[in-house]
Amino acid sequence: MYQYTDFDKQFVKQRAAQYRDQLERNLAGQLGDDEFRPLRLQNGWYIQRYAPMLRIAVPYGEISSTQLRVLARIAREYDQPSAEIFRDAQEKQDALGPVPLRGGAFVQSNLKVGYGHFTTRLNVQFNWIPLARSADVMELLASVDMHGIQTSGNCIRNITTDERAGIAVDEIADPRPFCEILRQWSTLHPEFAFLPRKFKIAVNGAREDRAAIGWYDVGLQLLRGDAGELGFKVLVGGGMGRTPVIATVVREFLPWNQLMNYLEAVIRVYNRYGRRDNAWKARIKILVKAEGQRYIDQVEAEYRQIVEIDGAPHTISQAELDRVTASFVPPALGQRHGRRGADANLHEILRAGAQADPEYSRWLRRNVAAHKNPELRAVTLSFKRLGQAPGDATGDQLDIAANLAERFSAGEARTTHEQNLLLPWVHQDDLPELWHAARKAGLAKPNIGLLTDLIACPGGDFCSLANARSLPIAEAITQRYQDLDELHDIGEIDLHISGCINSCGHHHSGHIGILGVDKDGKEWYQVTLGGADGSRLSGAATPGKVVGPSFSAAEVPEVIEAVLDTYRRERRSAGDKAETFIATLRRVGIEPFKAAANAARFAEKQEA
Repeated sequence: MYQYTDFDKQFVKQRAAQYRDQLERNLAGQLGDDEFRPLRLQNGWYIQRYAPMLRIAVPYGEISSTQLRVLARIAREYDQPSAEIFRDAQEKQDALGPVPLRGGAFVQSNLKVGYGHFTTRLNVQFNWIPLARSADVMELLASVDMHGIQTSGNCIRNITTDERAGIAVDEIADPRPFCEILRQWSTLHPEFAFLPRKFKIAVNGAREDRAAIGWYDVGLQLLRGDAGELGFKVLVGGGMGRTPVIATVVREFLPWNQLMNYLEAVIRVYNRYGRRDNAWKARIKILVKAEGQRYIDQVEAEYRQIVEIDGAPHTISQAELDRVTASFVPPALGQRHGRRGADANLHEILRAGAQADPEYSRWLRRNVAAHKNPELRAVTLSFKRLGQAPGDATGDQLDIAANLAERFSAGEARTTHEQNLLLPWVHQDDLPELWHAARKAGLAKPNIGLLTDLIACPGGDFCSLANARSLPIAEAITQRYQDLDELHDIGEIDLHISGCINSCGHHHSGHIGILGVDKDGKEWYQVTLGGADGSRLSGAATPGKVVGPSFSAAEVPEVIEAVLDTYRRERRSAGDKAETFIATLRRVGIEPFKAAANAARFAEKQEA
């Protein structure tokens, strides 16, 4: 993984020292809250529903075992609010009441502390760190080359990519060097520090789009030209929120060395013409949708100006690409010449025990992916379990993940869009031992890509923007589908939950999407079907369609069950291979599913 240069290290440490000075002046009353607000936001510090929230950047998802251990320390020592703040938060949550389920059961929000949270954009968040201790946390992060720079504000945010970047068997070219070059270019870019709205870039280097580039402000697809030359397809203007839009292709092929010059043109035109009078219409997707070809023409004109008049100042040289690429050389994993003595005996006992366990076979199928190196595998640790919000990790779990990364994956892990962790350098001979260790830690559930591997934002339990709680709904669905036989029978399916229209849970791209809405001061939920992120399973990126009026929290689990029962009734099978949910939905249309969802609402009311 990329190693920060001396300049990078010094820059991050100086930024932490600068933030400490700003915080101390704020706490002393010398710097007002209004003046301090943009300064803390530029370092990833929000004030949320009950307490400060810190968002930590994990560029393109790569994270070391050393960094995981620091996050574990933050969870244990700093993610701890005062007793008064926590008591007040719990009282407010209790006043909302539990989510009732059929049969008299219910799910109650549980505001736990001491957790890190993996986000859909590969970052890590904490929800309870007292602001007075925030400078200590910034310095601790800087000691392992981490920070919160540009995780907030109207600037270019964290660059994302596929968690299998550099190791995928279907990879055209490794996107990580380009992600790193873009990170360096965009960090504190003086022209783009105050854009009309936040700006997100995703890069995909594989034939399958696992980075969901169609949903980004800028999506970049690496490809080869007719003569084998490397370049990018450039998409602009994707996004979720109130107006879900799939990005428009503005360049079918851009030579790789012109990437920054062209992005300079794309963002400069947006900065010039993007709306600043209405936050809901300020994203680049609104400009591209409104102007169409005129926007593309403006970008091409600006690009010609940059190249022909300004001298193409941001052209990436081969030497620079080689310099950055050298940081992404696969780690030295050592040669396997067999095991001796007690170690060999233990290894064989674990291997035999694993191979005799049907759950191990399921784990191999669901959590283990092929690797560019045929001797290696990519293994996903599942952070989806009962009683714990999707993507949450305790300090102990973060330490365990660090140990597993050191023992089995050259000290490296990757955060994923699905809010899990991936180990990218696992030798195939170590799979039985890794499975045993991960299962003991509760991180080996074989549900990757299945229903309970759902995505959920923190919702109304933590976020001040949310209209409804996401986490109790996620817990209710997870409770209902604990039977692994049933989960595997349902098969691959993306279920995404957002607590508000800002779509941090990416509900628009879920095969099943759930959106929290406010109706007369109460929590209600819209259900959408047929969304897609652009992956092999989902097909081309597309927003889901609403199946009817909003449902109460109590009705949502029944609606999901009715939709899935309809799928199992309508699907086709060939031998032992069943048609997927999204394929069945597209074949038969949305109407049978919509009817089932609304019938579930009626049945719930009749029973009540």
